[in-house]
Amino acid sequence: MLNHHDDGDVAVITLNRPDRRNALNAELCDMLGEVVHEKASRGARAAVITGEGTSFCSGADLDAVYDDVFLTALYGLFDAILTSPMPVVAAVNGPAIGAGTQLALACDLRVADERAVFGVPTARNGLAVDPWTIRRLSELAGGGVARRLLIGAGRIERDEAVIAGLVDREGDLDDALAWATEIATLAPLSLAYSKRVLNNPALGVDDPSLVADFHACFASEDVAEGRAARAEKRTPVFTGR
Repeated sequence: MLNHHDDGDVAVITLNRPDRRNALNAELCDMLGEVVHEKASRGARAAVITGEGTSFCSGADLDAVYDDVFLTALYGLFDAILTSPMPVVAAVNGPAIGAGTQLALACDLRVADERAVFGVPTARNGLAVDPWTIRRLSELAGGGVARRLLIGAGRIERDEAVIAGLVDREGDLDDALAWATEIATLAPLSLAYSKRVLNNPALGVDDPSLVADFHACFASEDVAEGRAARAEKRTPVFTGR
């Protein structure tokens, strides 16, 4: 149901329900959230999430979507990705529909190949997505695209998604892994701080925890390492301390 391995400092996590086009059920959501947490706890510096076969994620498994257990697991998964200190890249290798689009939205960055297509067809089945999903989609892709997907129950393909800003780069899993590998060399405290600010717009600029994280970056050993690397004309080796 879920495969994962480490490629250097990058965790590669693959949804593996090709017979269901990688549709999410409560068990898979729980497993994915736990693996994201475990990989970060064990020192992974970035992660890539992708799908086995020809789909990234076809959405929620409609055999199990109509109960609170699934909703709790689904939004728990998104929270695990959003609150993880490590950057998470979605390698969208095919259709990302409904909860598949939500999963891509929860990731920090999205790389999509030519087969990628996004849609949130809740109006076709009487369901709904939470306000966070609606606002995140509007923030990334713009209000026009968000309205077309949500109110018009439409879809957007890869090339238009790139133009709209929903997709950050064109490419396949190898391209996503190469980008994540590059990101994994950057300063972890800086990345975690930026991710936290971006994902928590309700926190004011003078929020004490954000201010503390900001100053912690400047007081870190990584700042000294960056300064030394510049003086020595070498690539810095950041440790997140």
